[in-house]
Amino acid sequence: MTTFRERFAHVLAVWFGCGLVPKMPGTIGTLGALPLYFAIRGWGPLAVLAAGVIVTAVGIWASGVVARALEAKDPQIICIDEVAGVLLALAAAPPTWPGVIAAVVLFRVFDQTKPWPARRLEHLPHGFGVVLDDVAAGAWAAALVGAARALGWL
Repeated sequence: MTTFRERFAHVLAVWFGCGLVPKMPGTIGTLGALPLYFAIRGWGPLAVLAAGVIVTAVGIWASGVVARALEAKDPQIICIDEVAGVLLALAAAPPTWPGVIAAVVLFRVFDQTKPWPARRLEHLPHGFGVVLDDVAAGAWAAALVGAARALGWL
């Protein structure tokens, strides 16, 4: 990483160092999204959703830059994709500890299992493939959290 643009993309892609943790960087990146979530959740679910959309767009760019610089399709250190995905799940959750825990756990399950269309989205080029599979996992988690909320379970 030599240029300012590459260094800036790297800081964002590893979500301020979360992706540099040697074990479970995806889980650490997911948890690294929580300070942003807690900072904006008082503005409501649309603010959380908007943050997820913004992080998705920025993440596609940043992860594309870093993946090209490292000459890897989806380097494990990139975790801004987890941040984008879990923010989508959190947008559907009630602002309670059970809601947050359910959103985070369901997101991690779907991020690991990659249900349709996540596995297919992984094959998109550059940052799109890095980020959009996690966005799909976040959408699945949001759907289940929303259903649990509608049924009065959350």
